[in-house]
Amino acid sequence: MESQSQIKKLVDERGKDDLVVVLGASDIEGAEIAAETLTVGDPSFAGPLAGVSLGLPIYHILEPEVKAEIPEDVYEESAGIVSMIVDTDEVAQKFKAIRENLA
Repeated sequence: MESQSQIKKLVDERGKDDLVVVLGASDIEGAEIAAETLTVGDPSFAGPLAGVSLGLPIYHILEPEVKAEIPEDVYEESAGIVSMIVDTDEVAQKFKAIRENLA
């Protein structure tokens, strides 16, 4: 809930045009819920983003376009192990669908 408050405050202060969210959770279902929360609002209607549609662009650290922007050594240190145990193609498809639903 505190993270939702911080993100809402950031969007309120800076706007959403220059913000991109990169999630890194290895629990893909949890990452999908976080993505939904930051795009269309808190699905549980319990947090500060309940009914608040931020419409932020959401990516996962395992998506190829994100990986391409990070130095290889940094990526391997931060996400290398996760990329070996998670289906990165499935992650990319799910997050692409989330972004397409915003368009």
